[in-house]
Amino acid sequence: MTFYPVIMCGGAGSRLWPASRPRRPKQFLALAGNRSLFQETVLRVAPMIAGGEDARRLIVVAGTGYADAIAAQLAELEMTATLLLEPEPRDSGPAMAAAAALVARRDPDGIMAIIASDHHIPDDQAFRDALTLAAVEAAKGRIVTLGIAPTEPSSAYGYICPAGPGLTAVERFVEKPDAETAARYVAEGYLWNSGNFIVSARTLLAELDKHAPEMVAAAHASLPPEPDHDTVRLTEAFRAAPRLSIDYAVMEKSDRTSVLPVTFDWSDLGAWDSVLATGTGASGLHIGIDSETCLVRAPEGMVVATIGLKHLAVIVEPDAVLVADLSRSQEIKSLVERIKAEAPHHADAPDLREGQPYVRFADWMRTAALPLWSTLGVDDQGGFVEALDLDGRAAQMKRRARVQTRQIFVFCRAGQLGWSGPWRARVEAGLNRLFDAYVRPDGAIRNMLELDGSVLDDSGPLYEQAFGLLALAAAHEAGVMVERCNAQAEIMLEALLAAQPPAGQGWTEVGSHPWQSNANMHLFEAAQAWEVRDVDPRWSQITDHIARLALTTLIDSTTGALHEFFDADWRPAQGEDGRLIEPGHQFEWSWLLSRYGRTRNDDQAIAAARLLYDHGMRGVDPRRLVAVDALNSDLTMATGRARLWPQSEWLRAALNMAAMSKGETRQLRLDDAAKALRALRRYLSPNGTWRDKLDEHGTFLPEPAPASSLYHIMGALDQVCIAQREGLLGDACADLT
Repeated sequence: MTFYPVIMCGGAGSRLWPASRPRRPKQFLALAGNRSLFQETVLRVAPMIAGGEDARRLIVVAGTGYADAIAAQLAELEMTATLLLEPEPRDSGPAMAAAAALVARRDPDGIMAIIASDHHIPDDQAFRDALTLAAVEAAKGRIVTLGIAPTEPSSAYGYICPAGPGLTAVERFVEKPDAETAARYVAEGYLWNSGNFIVSARTLLAELDKHAPEMVAAAHASLPPEPDHDTVRLTEAFRAAPRLSIDYAVMEKSDRTSVLPVTFDWSDLGAWDSVLATGTGASGLHIGIDSETCLVRAPEGMVVATIGLKHLAVIVEPDAVLVADLSRSQEIKSLVERIKAEAPHHADAPDLREGQPYVRFADWMRTAALPLWSTLGVDDQGGFVEALDLDGRAAQMKRRARVQTRQIFVFCRAGQLGWSGPWRARVEAGLNRLFDAYVRPDGAIRNMLELDGSVLDDSGPLYEQAFGLLALAAAHEAGVMVERCNAQAEIMLEALLAAQPPAGQGWTEVGSHPWQSNANMHLFEAAQAWEVRDVDPRWSQITDHIARLALTTLIDSTTGALHEFFDADWRPAQGEDGRLIEPGHQFEWSWLLSRYGRTRNDDQAIAAARLLYDHGMRGVDPRRLVAVDALNSDLTMATGRARLWPQSEWLRAALNMAAMSKGETRQLRLDDAAKALRALRRYLSPNGTWRDKLDEHGTFLPEPAPASSLYHIMGALDQVCIAQREGLLGDACADLT
């Protein structure tokens, strides 16, 4: 008998307004301790499943809008689960039907414990003991519900009439009664209906098929092929399910229902009086004089002072305050209905996500970043500075060639996207500086200059050649110094072809890591940029060579992840270098290989691009929702640090994957892109600078903004504009005009 905890994570908890609202329902709030009710529920059932792959037996059913909150709260517990996401809420019946269909596909005889995410049960072990006992009965084909021994007559709960003492058949279910009827029910031995069910997947599906066939049909039809990752998104077919609770759909009709009476403390925390009864529901600083039996909750940093109050709830939120007689807690639901009509913006939690985020991203580039870097980001020799501090002052640092070429690329793309600023003047000055100071007599691009323009490093790294070629291609496309750019690129192409390595090997880099994927990746990008210029067919030799290199050598044949460093035989390097997997580079290679694959109709390249994207997503911290710097070779996170540039590459790759996908998968990738944009915007400052490094504690390192990051940001904006033209972003006008 295999156990599958299924946590139902829907509902809005309107009686707990203003703390609980549709965007932030009560299960995600800490109402009875330091952890949220959802987290307490997860920890309550966790001992009933093993770790590792068995962690996928924990299933959380929720709407798509709660996916991020669930992932973040699971990450805080360092736990994983299978998320079963509904496209829209259809009540408990369809949600449980979908969960049963998913479990049945894995294990038809699996026993599900379908439990609420928002209940308060202090005695975890007593709850687990009850589930274990009920599971034995469920294995016999019964649907077992837990019946709570009432502590008092209450009109807040439904009731169950048991057929006898102990674990027994259910005689009938009854709805929430009035006070007089509730007292009679308690006297006659009725139990509170807890809404927790223990049943095999096979039994629940059979009863659904018997009593609610349309519901179970919609559940089966909406279940997609199960992916390798931990999220299962129900398809649009789920919307056809009748909107019905499991009580109406099955429990009141089935002859297989049993009830197990339990005596442990339990509350559904349905209203503020029940929160007060836990003794742990207060929060914030309350200073009271002659204030008795009051529940006070306020945000951190706020004080609530009371005088002469009795039996009141005082609930303070940034946008709303509730003061209510605790004896009338059940009436708050009616109050919320009035708020919806008279102050609708306060019925739900404020949406902290800004409207039209892609437009705002483009506006930031157009009005802040590009004006700043085209003025304060240039030097008196026509080149570009290495960095600006957050106040816009230039850092006095050496001048690397890659910064010059990346900024030339950025301003070329800005002009192509319609920016009306002085992009052409910046490109012309930058190219002149490049040709005059960085191009060696043999046509290669030297690495670095001193601040005074003297040569600091005359080597010609492959990395610098790649970005030089990318800048020249961008200028060629923008119509700036076209003949000179083409002539310089031809010289560099000849050198590359003369040094072309054998198949399965890449061009070597100077320095301590001669055999690496990164420099070859940027050469791949530059060669593709020149290939589409259609000026020399030999550029295809470079793109084809590096594509084959990636597919046969750089990408691990077992995991599908792309390594960073290699030995002289182009096998993964030994030690730490060989174990390094960078999520940002998985995203970059995904974008490049997908472009190549579409150009060549190469299904292998496209398949590899999709897998690389998935591996990049393994580097997205579910708690902070940022792409970290590094993974280990087993694709576990190696660091909590997260630089800016992987966020840009995540955004670009996600939008690219959305364009390559259809239906639910496309929406999933668009959701990824929205998360990536939010991650990126955390780094951006209003004045056009940015922070570069976020540590594992959520603190940005105090350092200047590196100019080289603008290349990554522009690449992301480029893809945003492509997505807009392809109709993926609705009516958002995200360009630089």
